[in-house]
Amino acid sequence: MKRASVIMIVGSLCLLGLFVFPLWNIMLGAPQYPDPLGMNIHINGIQGVSEFDLQNIDGLNHYIGMKTIPKADEMWEFNVFPIVIIGMVVLGVLFGVLGFLGKIDYRYFLGWFLLMSILGIMGMYDFNLWLTDYGSNLDPHAIIKVINEDGTPMTYKPPLFGYKKLLNFDVSSIPAKGAWFMFAGMALTVVAFFVGLKSKGSHKSHQEHKLATS
Repeated sequence: MKRASVIMIVGSLCLLGLFVFPLWNIMLGAPQYPDPLGMNIHINGIQGVSEFDLQNIDGLNHYIGMKTIPKADEMWEFNVFPIVIIGMVVLGVLFGVLGFLGKIDYRYFLGWFLLMSILGIMGMYDFNLWLTDYGSNLDPHAIIKVINEDGTPMTYKPPLFGYKKLLNFDVSSIPAKGAWFMFAGMALTVVAFFVGLKSKGSHKSHQEHKLATS
């Protein structure tokens, strides 16, 4: 159980990578931009991949009526997400320490993973809502208006995950390094659960063998 607890602590601490590296990355490439424009979504704000990327993206979006990219203080998520991550790190480390001391068992590790999974799904759902609003709620007085073949206004929602063609732009949306730290940390907590389960099974077998031979 002690080895499982150490793995649990390490897995929980991996989430701190979200404070160093971006969670998600969106890139826009087009013939007029040999170097694609991009933005990195962190848990506490949005930054351009290069120095002037956000400025250039906002300039392009202005023509089709899209909102400017929000600042950190303009979205409640950028205030709440860091608190949630810190809370999950503290909770995971606490479970690991208590497990190491024999105060709780391995099932708490799986509980942490399930809670983190639910929070992650809620976060992705919220992110998708923001992308939908960002790409669909356009200024009706925009300079450029593009419609679909059926006559309906075209939306410019970037993909939540994967690739999408938006006018002459190739848009990709993929997890960034911070997300891989998070995925690795969550995977380690599952490993901790199974290591703890195996440890309990081995201990039980040892106890039964000891009773049988006594």
